[in-house]
Amino acid sequence: MTNFQTLASPYAERFLNQIREESRDGRGVSRQGYGPHEQYVHDLVISEAKRLNMEIEIDPAGNLWITRPGKNRSLPGIVSGSHGDSVPEGGNYDGLAGVCAAMTVADMLDRLNVQLERDYTVLVTRMEESSWFGRAYVGSLALTGNLKPEEVQLRHRISDRTLFDTIKDAGFDPVAMTSGKPLKELSNIAAFIELHIEQGPTLENNPTHRIAAVTGIRGNLRHKICRVIGETAHSGAVNREFRHDAVLALADLLSRMDKHWKEWLDAGEDLVFTCGVVNTAKTAAIAIIPGEVTFGLDMRSLSMDTLYRFHNLMLAECDEIAKERGVRFEFDNVLVCEASGVDPQVRGRIEKAAADHSLNALSIPSGAGHDAAVLSNAGVPVGMIFVANQNGSHNWREAMKLEDFIQGAELLWHTVCDYDNK
Repeated sequence: MTNFQTLASPYAERFLNQIREESRDGRGVSRQGYGPHEQYVHDLVISEAKRLNMEIEIDPAGNLWITRPGKNRSLPGIVSGSHGDSVPEGGNYDGLAGVCAAMTVADMLDRLNVQLERDYTVLVTRMEESSWFGRAYVGSLALTGNLKPEEVQLRHRISDRTLFDTIKDAGFDPVAMTSGKPLKELSNIAAFIELHIEQGPTLENNPTHRIAAVTGIRGNLRHKICRVIGETAHSGAVNREFRHDAVLALADLLSRMDKHWKEWLDAGEDLVFTCGVVNTAKTAAIAIIPGEVTFGLDMRSLSMDTLYRFHNLMLAECDEIAKERGVRFEFDNVLVCEASGVDPQVRGRIEKAAADHSLNALSIPSGAGHDAAVLSNAGVPVGMIFVANQNGSHNWREAMKLEDFIQGAELLWHTVCDYDNK
């Protein structure tokens, strides 16, 4: 281990373990956006900021900004961080690894008495995960002036409670968040650098390169609630030609889209397609032909053109299936997160820091979306660092080896410290 890794590892391990224990939920952790366990992450960071004599600011969306002043405060600052929430019964590191890395750098700046040329800020965003209310990147969208009023009217996954009321009860301002105006002057950010677990298998399967500089971030089109409306009937009394089976219509759609997906991949398009939620009606039974099924869709690509074309193809298939099977497809408003390229100069600084300090780092794209993509699309120069993790993500089995994480934290450290080197 390098000197940085030896000195920094105990702090990082304590930080990660403390939050895991506080938010443990059965086999995994649950930190709902604008809920008490997400707030615990923010409170812990605030406590650390006070210990480190950092400046503390909370914007109207509840995003937390803590700053170590630089020598020249007229310069735009370097910002690093991520989100503190999680999916239900998820892993501890999705988002939190980036918060921990940014805090580890802040702690080391204090311990080694390093004053940077410009301000260094840790940013902890709110509600990056869509699992609770169906809208991802709530804090960063509000920050950049891109959260829509109708999006805070979305309802909780297992209750009738709106996101608007949840935000308000947490002490923040959903009206200001949806005003269309940025909550901070984004030109004051020279670079936003987000460390994140990879959430895929590339780094985990590489024995020598356990960290990476990210080359781009996929955008996504999502439908939270879609329906196929058919006709409920007796399973034994209605022959096939008279049926309007909602489940078979959905199965038909998914089968067709899966075939199209493979064809598009074979043609060189970047695309992933997921139907992650399927539910029949509350009255469904084994002896009833299903007359209604609800489902959710998630499509992602580095190209928004690819996404819109694939979405249009899906709608055309729905029209065809509706005619063939005598059913009706209904879709809620599509939720859009734009694909994002990372800033070439910020990426170059990350890659140079890795080379200069003998840290083995790959260059790979991000399949998942991140707050960094939202900030990038708002004009902020962004870069990302990936760290290997085991067992994927968005599940309780998610894992991350400390020795991998601390390599990523060291890469962040050198990128930050070397930022203004000539």
